[in-house]
Amino acid sequence: MNKALIIIDYTNDFVATDGALTCGAPGQALESYITKLTTQFINDEQYVVFACDLHEKNDPYHPETALFPPHNIRDTDGRKLYGDLQAVYETYANRSHVKWMDKTRYSSFAGTDLLLRLRERGINELHLVGVCTDICVLHTAVDAYNLGFTIIIHEQGVASFNQAGHDWALAHFTGSLGATVI
Repeated sequence: MNKALIIIDYTNDFVATDGALTCGAPGQALESYITKLTTQFINDEQYVVFACDLHEKNDPYHPETALFPPHNIRDTDGRKLYGDLQAVYETYANRSHVKWMDKTRYSSFAGTDLLLRLRERGINELHLVGVCTDICVLHTAVDAYNLGFTIIIHEQGVASFNQAGHDWALAHFTGSLGATVI
């Protein structure tokens, strides 16, 4: 079975202490796990996607503008991957099975070519990590479910700034999406 790892929004703005929309310590605690898992997938030549939120400064048309403070603005340090994961990406970015993907909505599938890239590689199992469990990870998982993918959520690789939402999403992954939480 071909599989892919999708690292969702693990950027400075979502994770660093001074990030614009940080989940703080819960997100920071994931760094070692996500970095190790990413390196393992890359070394095993499995497809790895860095799906990162992208916003334009002062965009009045984006629905998140009214919901959240400005974050992950193009060409800012806030969009860089958090911690050691940035170095992993820079080291392996030129590999054909490593992909940076800008996304502008919660789901990594919405408005991107992710589905096409997965289908052309025969991938049917998705491993999801990143932040926030109850927002972008959840919406990506729902779309993956609706598209017929097998979904694996790495509990040590997801976090949120909302603990109740995080816990609810973990239960929803298994109870409503048939995902495996490991």
